[in-house]
Amino acid sequence: MGRLRVPLGADAWPPLPLSAWQDTRDTLHLWTQVVGKTRLALAPMVNHWWQVPLYVSARGLTTSRVPYRDDGFAVDFDFIDHQLVVQRDDGREWTLPLRPRSVAGFYADYMAGLRSIGIDVRIRPLPVEIADAIPFERDEQHAAYDPEAAHRFWRALAQADRVLQLFRGRYVGKSSPVHFFWGSFDLACTRFNGTRAPTHPGGMPGLADWVAREAYSHSCISAGWWPGNAGGPVTEPAFYAYAYPEPAGCPTAVIRPESAFYNGQMREWILPYDTVRAAPDPDRVALEFFQSTYEAAAMLGGWDRSALERSDHAR
Repeated sequence: MGRLRVPLGADAWPPLPLSAWQDTRDTLHLWTQVVGKTRLALAPMVNHWWQVPLYVSARGLTTSRVPYRDDGFAVDFDFIDHQLVVQRDDGREWTLPLRPRSVAGFYADYMAGLRSIGIDVRIRPLPVEIADAIPFERDEQHAAYDPEAAHRFWRALAQADRVLQLFRGRYVGKSSPVHFFWGSFDLACTRFNGTRAPTHPGGMPGLADWVAREAYSHSCISAGWWPGNAGGPVTEPAFYAYAYPEPAGCPTAVIRPESAFYNGQMREWILPYDTVRAAPDPDRVALEFFQSTYEAAAMLGGWDRSALERSDHAR
């Protein structure tokens, strides 16, 4: 497939209304779960499941290097040339064009492609964090792929990733990488203060409670970006932030900018993506949201901010 060329500087923060790409969004969500479960099956355990996410790359999303026996491999979604690329350390490579195809077809082709270059892995073929999920091998319902929409999604991810990297650098305490969780289909960066958290109640669709309890074993404040989803309390793309455990006072805390708000159903602060992309200085607006929500949650939660933050973060 020919390369989708986008002029430099055009739509640096691209529009991404859910109505324009919902079917592609839902299909991509499931494709990333197939690939992400490969990393889950092979990578050694890291606290809070940090060994399983994908990462924003210069062309799309990547597993980064996954260990396999005595070498390794990487899987990349390329949203410029629109292909899935698997590369082994020994030079073997397999590619799959990204085009309209069912999740069942993607799953079958992907697993066969891995075997063709000597990678034998078993994954649990059932999506997570999706209500009434269809097993991968039986899902003929989700089969959309709009290359322009996928490209815009990646460009929005790349901008959110860049700003979250700046925000992450302000913190000297324990912090996650900026990573893309394929279960919830969002980009996240999470700060910790070192204290144990109360046992998480679980209850997430398609996710065992013990998985959520490992993810939230310690007190944290998380920030990120999500492309939205039909049927939920926030359907359009948005930046978000939340604390676990949530200290008293978060719903009424003063945060910035004025267009940000607290969503009581999600128990998260929300800043619409369109507010950021329309601003004269999108970086400043997004960073103001991340910083003000962190400060509110940290103050209300009694975090020792002087020990956890860089004093020169504004430079």
